[in-house]
Amino acid sequence: MSVIQEFLRYNRQTMLPEIGDSGQEKLKQARVLVIGAGGLGCPILQYISTAGVGTIGIVDFDKIEIHNLHRQILYTEDQVGLPKALIAKEKLEALNPLIKVAAFEAKLTMENAVLFIQDFDVIVDGSDNFATRYLINDTCVVLGKPLVYGSILGFEGQIAVFNHQGSKNLRDLFQEPPNPKDVPNCSLNGVLGTLPGMIGTMMAHETLKLIMGLPTLKNELVLYQTLDWSFTKLQF
Repeated sequence: MSVIQEFLRYNRQTMLPEIGDSGQEKLKQARVLVIGAGGLGCPILQYISTAGVGTIGIVDFDKIEIHNLHRQILYTEDQVGLPKALIAKEKLEALNPLIKVAAFEAKLTMENAVLFIQDFDVIVDGSDNFATRYLINDTCVVLGKPLVYGSILGFEGQIAVFNHQGSKNLRDLFQEPPNPKDVPNCSLNGVLGTLPGMIGTMMAHETLKLIMGLPTLKNELVLYQTLDWSFTKLQF
């Protein structure tokens, strides 16, 4: 791996005094697991890979479908029916050949969550259901892993950072998951394709800051309503 190649690729961010060469080295040494390679996962994966996160894991059991394409911009129509995790790995390796990418074509379950999460430094939740979100959160608490959290619906998104340097976790914010029957989802209620792009990019931004030791959200939930551009930060 060429030092010159790394310098040329990353120098626009290493020019920032808050990052520098030491921050870039932290990104290079980091191991980040992204759970979900869908609407949120796609921009998260794109930006952490091009920023130079050295090792990225992807957990997703789903196949690419035609209705994914308006928001899951890692994929193209000729890839419909193929595994998201494997195609995402190929795309990220093409975006940045200086990093390592591991694809796990599997559904996260109580039986395998520890196995997947234990070997990574930072976990990013790009899932789309509360059962998986709470499973990820609880496993991160047990293993002492920081978790970057996000969710979307309609025109609104939420982001938070849990379990980082003594901060609170999802159950401190919402003790129990809601009844799935009471929760609207994108499949039934829809989502504008740009929203997961915005929220996923914000999650990637928090992930990179966390790795480099820059200020991140702590016991705060950001609510971002894009219909009228209202931005609310709640303490919990």
